[in-house]
Formats: sequence, C-alpha cells, structure tokens
Amino acid sequence: MSEASDNERKSTARSGRSSGHIRGSRTRVRGANIRRKKKTCPFCHDRVLGALDYKAVDRLKRFLTDRGKIVPQRVAGTCAKHQRRLTVLIKRARMMALLPYVGSFQREGRERS
Repeated sequence: MSEASDNERKSTARSGRSSGHIRGSRTRVRGANIRRKKKTCPFCHDRVLGALDYKAVDRLKRFLTDRGKIVPQRVAGTCAKHQRRLTVLIKRARMMALLPYVGSFQREGRERS
C-alpha cells in the first residue's frame, strides 16, 4: 500500500503538475490568464507602405537595431506581408548606401593606442 502511494507521489512530482506551475518552468506564474492586446501592423493601420520607399531613411531606421540588424516581425509588430516589403526596402537602402550594413559598435574595455 505504501509502495503504491510513493509511486503516485513520484509520478506527480515528475510530471510537474503541481498547482500554479507551468511545465518546464520553475517559477510560479502570476496572472497567467491575462490576455495581451495583439499588436496591429503600423502599415496596415495607417496604409502608408505604398508611400514608403527606400529613400525614407528616417522611417526605415525605426526598424533597425542599434547594430544595424532588421528588427524581427514579433518585435516590430508588422504583419508578414509588410515585414517582407520592409526588409526589401531596407536592403535597397543599404545597397544605395543610405543605411549602414553594420551599426556603430563601441567596444567596452581597454582602449587601443
């Protein structure tokens, strides 16, 4: 009898089904039922991508990181269609030397003399 109850305890401990825990995580989740508002694509909302071209460098810089990488779709909040178009525009601007391929990167640590 005690052997069966020990096996049950071990199986529940291994499966991670204790209350308030998510499988694979060790921290307790607070407010797990809160829904986030879905990001809307700024181009779909304003219908401006048709007017946007590779020469609008100030607008394209919003979608680059400080190191010059293109910001991913989940971070930028763009839809797939506009993310593809935006990527093409940024690459065109890079080829025309309007945008850098690599952003400014300053190393921390010792200085060269």
